[in-house]
Amino acid sequence: MIRFLTAGESHGKNVVAVAEGFPSNLKISAEYINNELKRRQAGYGRGNRMKIENDTVEILSGIRYGRTLGSPIALSVKNMDWENWKDVMNPEPVNKKTATVSIPRPGHADLNGIIKYDFDDIRNSIERSSARETAARVAAGSIAKQLLEEFDIYTGSFVESIGGIYPAVNLYDKFLVNLRTPFKNASDINKRSNLSSVGVLDESQQRRIISKIKSAKKKGDTLGGTFCVFVTGVPAGLGSFVHYDRKINSALSSAIMSINGVKGVEIGYGFKGGDKPGSEVHDEIIIKNGMPARRTNRAGGIEGGITNGMPVLIRGVMKPISTLMMPLKSIDLKTMRSVDSRRERSDFVAVPACAVIAESMAAWVICDFFLQKFGGDSMREIKSNYKSYNATVINNLRRKFAGK
Repeated sequence: MIRFLTAGESHGKNVVAVAEGFPSNLKISAEYINNELKRRQAGYGRGNRMKIENDTVEILSGIRYGRTLGSPIALSVKNMDWENWKDVMNPEPVNKKTATVSIPRPGHADLNGIIKYDFDDIRNSIERSSARETAARVAAGSIAKQLLEEFDIYTGSFVESIGGIYPAVNLYDKFLVNLRTPFKNASDINKRSNLSSVGVLDESQQRRIISKIKSAKKKGDTLGGTFCVFVTGVPAGLGSFVHYDRKINSALSSAIMSINGVKGVEIGYGFKGGDKPGSEVHDEIIIKNGMPARRTNRAGGIEGGITNGMPVLIRGVMKPISTLMMPLKSIDLKTMRSVDSRRERSDFVAVPACAVIAESMAAWVICDFFLQKFGGDSMREIKSNYKSYNATVINNLRRKFAGK
């Protein structure tokens, strides 16, 4: 039902997203989008690039007077650093000679990119494979989040660990087994995680993480970590078990794995489920308020490729940033000799940003599956479809199985 494309290079003029398939009359706030872009830029351990950029969205099409038109939505985020890179990244030929990059960095797309696309300058690989592209993803994801919130579906995230430092009490693990949390919905998690310079929920953990980041900086090293995404209010019935590409867990995993630096994704209990017997993994079904419910949420809100009405819980891991100030060994493609890898301006840790990006991608996928099920050409039609579905589900369960 919906799709988006992004365009732009790291040091080009802009990064752009075109989002297609949204209904008419959805209220859209540029302030909301800008707040999400600001969250993506935050976090202790980010590099000097974030001191240059001040990401704000320019809405180019698809929205009039704060409401969608049903036509493609074009969103642009200006790269302020473009002014310093005009000669290097100019779309037109320039007379000034610029240096080519010939030393690939381990862990990056540098070498693979020039092999695949037949480049003679690694700069061409660096620019599009950069995580700068994710600013456009967050802008697009903000549209999806605003639609979901019209139906009380909220998305939130927090950093679980950086550099192997975990909290004393882990909200993610707690929520899998004990559904009671101090948060009303997933967006309340952001109110807490946004207060932390590293996106965590535990103050003592934050102090230990900052100390470790400072140590890594001194050594010229980088750190990775894990993040958690929560989506609350998701109705039962999104996705399908009939085909591999219609399973919502498959789509969520794919979307989050597509984020730069992400090397693993799990839903619910995930990998821990392989260590335990079934009696400690599956969620018992109970009756709550006259309707089927789950006693726990180890499945992470998805069973058989279909949402079950419980919060969707996702954990991901981001590897350490690949550009090290104390570089690893590489080769110079001009001489084919061993050299130190080159340095490219970079972050020391970007897990807090990755959590926000993953949140946007999860919101996009759930919004897509939501519109596949309840879609229409206008918000009024979608709300009518959603209301009818909820009433039908309740009535059918009671009539077919309870004899009422």
